[in-house]
Amino acid sequence: MELLRILSFGAGAIGTYIGGSLALMGHDVHFVERTEVVPQIIHQGITIHNKSGVHHLDQLTFYDNLEEAFNSLHYDLGLVAVKSYDSQKLANSLLPFKTSLPPLLCLQNGVENENIYRAHFGENEVIAASVTSAISRLSIGEIIVETERGVGIAKEHPLSIVLSNSLSQAGIKTRLYQNAESMKWSKLLTNLLANATSAILDLPPYEIFSHPLSCQIEIYQIQEALRVMKSYQYQVVNLPSTPVRFLMMIINNCPFKQSQFILFHFVGKGRGNKMPSLQIDLSQGKSESEVDFLNGAVVRFGEKTGIKSPVNKFLNQTLLSMVRGEIAPDNYRHNPQKLWNTLLQNL
Repeated sequence: MELLRILSFGAGAIGTYIGGSLALMGHDVHFVERTEVVPQIIHQGITIHNKSGVHHLDQLTFYDNLEEAFNSLHYDLGLVAVKSYDSQKLANSLLPFKTSLPPLLCLQNGVENENIYRAHFGENEVIAASVTSAISRLSIGEIIVETERGVGIAKEHPLSIVLSNSLSQAGIKTRLYQNAESMKWSKLLTNLLANATSAILDLPPYEIFSHPLSCQIEIYQIQEALRVMKSYQYQVVNLPSTPVRFLMMIINNCPFKQSQFILFHFVGKGRGNKMPSLQIDLSQGKSESEVDFLNGAVVRFGEKTGIKSPVNKFLNQTLLSMVRGEIAPDNYRHNPQKLWNTLLQNL
């Protein structure tokens, strides 16, 4: 096995999951994190709970600044594991280290991040990836792998096969994809489901799909995204342990009652009471939201090809307004009827 020296930008849920799993296999993994977080992680290390047990790593290296991280060290790979709204800031901060920057494996949600890094560092310096495993952060440096699904990696880069083998050896199911855009957009479809709507209504996914009005909103936003994908000739592809094509076929072709049944039993019940990322960020009072890189991306891409996405636009603008304090957090709480009525007024 070829051992790599890896620098992970971010030690949150995804950075810890991928970086920590590779470290367990002997790869030399270093992390860059915020100054206020680093002392605690250095003190306690990182812990990964997965189906094979509890794994603790306390000999890893953590930095709170890029200059120290790049000082006299060469890395084979960078893991980009920050929120999508931090992409531009991260890219700008990496510019002074461009000559020593390794290829970047982009693990973020959304379909626009890779282009930000490519614009700064070159077309061949970015590897698109999609994480389908469900990961929760229990505390700083500690995560639980709730559902082990895997990781998709774009096949085009020379490092892709090496990465696929390394992740597979670390116990993470990995699949290579010929078309990066189809992979990333297929992941976007799964990120849209019961995410913005769940945050706005403050309801778990199974309740979103059990109510006919909120479920109808879900179906409309996905159908819009599928039309945008079609306008770019992107294909819906299955992701590791995620039957995206089946779900999209149901949503796009079946009567509402059948679609609702499938979504409730296979998506809603599968997630249980776990709230999605957009709701967690909103409830924690974060000043930014990834909704603009999910529903907002559907709108922006659609505008370029003349495809209107009014439902995605409404969800994006509504949640952003809640994040900014322009709409009260309880304005739509547990009220799909009110959300539906407001949506109709905006169509």
